[in-house]
This record gives sequence, C-alpha cells and structure tokens, in this order.
Amino acid sequence: MRIAGVIDADGHVSEPGEMWEEYLPGEYHIYAPRRLRDQAGNPRNAVAGHLLPHIPQAPEWLSPDRPTGGFDPKARLVDMDSEGIDRSVLFPTTGLFFAGVEDPEIETVLCRAYNDWLGDYCATDATRLVGVAMVPQGDMVAAVEELRRAVGEHRFCGVMVRPNVLHGRTLDDPFYEPLWSTAEELGVTVSVHEGTTLNIAQSGDRYETFAFRHACSHPHEQQMGMLSLICGGVLERHPELRVVFLESGCGWVPAWLERLDEHMEHWRHATIPLPLEPSDYFMRQCFVSTEPDERTLPQVLEILGGDNIVFASDYPHPDGIFPGVVAALADRDDLSDVAKIKILAQNPARCFALD
Repeated sequence: MRIAGVIDADGHVSEPGEMWEEYLPGEYHIYAPRRLRDQAGNPRNAVAGHLLPHIPQAPEWLSPDRPTGGFDPKARLVDMDSEGIDRSVLFPTTGLFFAGVEDPEIETVLCRAYNDWLGDYCATDATRLVGVAMVPQGDMVAAVEELRRAVGEHRFCGVMVRPNVLHGRTLDDPFYEPLWSTAEELGVTVSVHEGTTLNIAQSGDRYETFAFRHACSHPHEQQMGMLSLICGGVLERHPELRVVFLESGCGWVPAWLERLDEHMEHWRHATIPLPLEPSDYFMRQCFVSTEPDERTLPQVLEILGGDNIVFASDYPHPDGIFPGVVAALADRDDLSDVAKIKILAQNPARCFALD
C-alpha cells in the first residue's frame, strides 16, 4: 500500500568523527568524541576525555554496505525517496552518550556543536530533514538557552531527553521545570530517547552481557520516564506539552498504563493526587513509536486506539529494517488502511507539529 506524507519519527544521524574539530571551539577539541581501540583490539568510544566500556559490534555495523545517509544528507534523501518517506525527524548516535558527561560545561559545548552540525545537515533540504535539539541535562539554564537557540536558528521541532536518573534526578524533579515550560512555550515536542551507552546507571546494570542490558534498558527506562512525567505531575502542570517515547516498541504501553491507573487508584494516598488517570494524560499528550513489524501492534491499537502511535525507522542503525521499512508496516494484512495512514503520516505530523 502506497501512503502519501510518510514521516519517520525516529531516524538517526551518524556523526562523522572529523566534524568535531570544525564545530567545537578549539579549546574543547580534547573533549571531542573519538573511536579508539583498546589493548585487546576492541573498538571503544571516548567522550569528554573518558574511555567508555566496550560495546560489542554486530557484523552489520562493520559492513561496507551500510547506508551512508547517516552522515551524508544527500544520500539520505535518496534512501528516503526509495522507501517512500517524505520527512525524517533526526536523533543522534554519538550524542546519546552526552548525558553521561559529568561536567555540565563540557556537555553544553558538545550539545551545541552537535546541534550546529545537525542544523547544517538538515539545511540540505529543510522541508524534509527535521532536527531534534540536544541539550545538557545537567544544567537547566544552559539547556533552556540551547533549546531556544536550536529552535530559533535551526528550526528544530523537539528536544531530546534521556529518561534515566541523571545527576541524581528523575524527570519529575523540579530541576527540569524550566525545560518543560520552554518546550511548552515554543510548541516543540519532548522526545524521550534511551540508549544503552554504559556510561550512566540503567536497569540492566545487574548483567554483564550487553544483549541483556540492551533488552532491559529501552523499555524499562522508558516506563520509568513515563511514570515520572505522568504520575509526577509534569503533564498536569503542562497540559500543552507533547511527549513521545521512542525506540522501545509500543507493546509495553497498555500493560504499563493499566498498572499506573490501578496504582493511582489504590495508592493515591502515597503520592501526589492527580485529577485524571495516567492513561488519560497519555491519550491527551503522549505518543509512542512502534517497530514496523511489531507483532503486538494490532492488540495495542485495539486497546489504545489509533491516535497515539507513530512510525519510526531507526535508520541507519543495523537493527532497523532497511531497505523495506515503510513496506514492512504499510503492507501488513493485520492493520486497517486507516490505522496505517495514521501511524505512518498523520500521527507523526501531530506529534511534532509538522503541518
């Protein structure tokens, strides 16, 4: 089935290593992200001068046939045309590590350099390539300033946050209030995006096996991020704020919302009172991305309805589908045409205000 106006709600860029010398001020070059090999020959990331743990690389990451659109916007537009994607909302790869930078000043400079590079990347076709700002979650004054700059200068449509405990704070901490107020004022979407970066505390840390850690981190951290934003009263205080939960699938959402509704009914005395049920806040203000071939998607739609699910490709990461990512959803015979149009086009447009 061919669908017009497809919007990829979660594509990624692959920041080229040489970009940092161009976009970082000279005195900060020593903090630029780098790819190194340790004494055992394992590739490892170094960010802000710290060597991070080894993350096993799938063979697909090393393939010479990997798509080049992560760092080449013209190649990305060709791939988007071949897939039938009209617009892509873009998130980082290396930038996912920045939340683990302990020094807020260095985190701020890295975020600013990334946003400027991404702005130039998107300028290749600003109608089709849409950026999401990275901001330092360790410094709210700098975060608000950088969000305003990224939206004003680069026309970014959202701000990315990690859902994890950072600097001892969850997303319902009053520390974050200026960021939520600014995003609400600017009309940009809070994009909650996890990554198994091994440089911050995550739910899978009890395991040594990276596959186990990766299986845990995305849905578990997103569940707790949703708990913080909804049950912590953030969405009650900011009724115009839009939030999207990305790269964790959608199958967990109905069960989690049911559990939150039940807990807010029976344990209301043990938390802050809210006038609405958690599921009401989700339906009013939240979106979640689906994997194109997610088996439980029909059941999720049956429970939640079709207005809060968005399509995401994860391009060019090798655990995504390419080529054929749009067809993987559009050609399914267990979804209605109405549901496909909403997920692939209408819902992402509403989520990111891409009219």
